[in-house]
Amino acid sequence: MSYKIKLKIGEFSRLMQVTVKTLRHYEQKGLLIPDEVDEWTGYRYYSIAQMQKLNSIRQLQQLGFTLDEIKDLFDDESHFPSVEQLTDKIEETKRQLKLLTTRRNQLQEWIDSRKKIKKMENKKKEKFSIESLPEMIVASHRGIISNYSELGKLCCNVIGPEMLRLGCKCPLPGYCFTIEHNEEYTPTDIDIEYCEQIEEMGTDNSIIQFKKLPAIPKVLCMKHYGPYERFYESFTEAFSYIEEQGYKVTDKARASYIDGIWNQEDPEKWLSIIQIPIE
Repeated sequence: MSYKIKLKIGEFSRLMQVTVKTLRHYEQKGLLIPDEVDEWTGYRYYSIAQMQKLNSIRQLQQLGFTLDEIKDLFDDESHFPSVEQLTDKIEETKRQLKLLTTRRNQLQEWIDSRKKIKKMENKKKEKFSIESLPEMIVASHRGIISNYSELGKLCCNVIGPEMLRLGCKCPLPGYCFTIEHNEEYTPTDIDIEYCEQIEEMGTDNSIIQFKKLPAIPKVLCMKHYGPYERFYESFTEAFSYIEEQGYKVTDKARASYIDGIWNQEDPEKWLSIIQIPIE
């Protein structure tokens, strides 16, 4: 008489690398019932033949068969799906693959979108900076110009020569800016004040006035590329950023000039810095 090996549920679980919880679930589904249950202790024992049955269950699951479908196969004693059933699984797999491909594409689109947004956010952060402006002495000229195209000519032909005549010395690297004093937009007759930092006070005349400006502890700075007639684009971005970040505007905005008509013929290459006092 041959000896029949009986494996307790824990040992069977360990040898077959499946949890006891899963074995109990298979038992509840009527899929893998213990070969023997001790009526006194309730211990469950599995046979060697059930090892192979569990392997078959695993293989069928990997092929996409549900536990209910697998139980039906075992109930019919076929233990293996027919050609028609396998063909159906192939078609089902194709449908799932199509759905998964669509999902993958959608997820990739979301990733690309988030990366794009992140890139825009980083670019936006790079575009803005918070700085402070020290107390300074400036040579100022306030007047009316018909449009922004006259500003460069005014600086080069009137303000610059007069400052040179007065002996004004500008500290390096140089700092000049304008402030608009109009209460509302006017396409012509722009009331504008041009200021340029200098080393010491001078004597006022009809063209140049000297003043000492107080320090500004916090200023939002933003680069503007292009002609001055498009300042509105940068002001829109700057004020939107100020509102998003919870800042408050404390004074009139300035436009500081880095590159302009004096060193760049192409207006698209003009560089100005929008400066808005905030708190």
